[in-house]
Amino acid sequence: MIRRSVPGYGQILGMLSLIAQRHLRHGAHVYDLGCSLGASGLALAGALSPDAFRYTGVDLSPAMVAQARQTFQQECPEHAMQVEEADIRKLEYAPSGMIILNFTLQFLPAADRDALLARLFAALEPGSVLILSEKTVDADERDNAWRVERYHDFKRANGYSDLEISQKRTALENVLVPDTLDALHGRLKQAGFPRSMTWFQYLNFASLIAFKEG
Repeated sequence: MIRRSVPGYGQILGMLSLIAQRHLRHGAHVYDLGCSLGASGLALAGALSPDAFRYTGVDLSPAMVAQARQTFQQECPEHAMQVEEADIRKLEYAPSGMIILNFTLQFLPAADRDALLARLFAALEPGSVLILSEKTVDADERDNAWRVERYHDFKRANGYSDLEISQKRTALENVLVPDTLDALHGRLKQAGFPRSMTWFQYLNFASLIAFKEG
């Protein structure tokens, strides 16, 4: 479902293991926050050896957690993969070498986003990275309208009807509140990250990498 509705989702997943190979210390811990069915964890396990990392997925949905646990047990039983049912705003974070936030921060109230990013920065070990993928909004209204229209074209090309597109948009109104790319980089800087960059963008979807140097 998410591959049909998020442009570039497959490419983002495909790059996670390559980023991990470059930036993740061997055997380090990885958090996947808002892990859903565990697609990011499967991408890592499919490319990295069992001793290369330890993974913790976190999600609020009991059904998602149960399915992700079952999937990991079936698909990558040799890897150290665990999934917790928890609110990522309240979790006690262990030191980690990589944190993944794929299309999760955008669902938090705007007031909670900076506090969470600051906690994640504190949990990351020196030399580690945070991956932040989000739906974005363009500061220029005309450019934003063009991106949204082309996004709807993308969804139609993937089998969504106009009614489904309209219903989804209504369902997410005031639930998914996107930031601009500049605002996301500003949040990361305020959290303590000295450097961040947009490494991927497709229409109104983007993925950023933030570095904790040291």
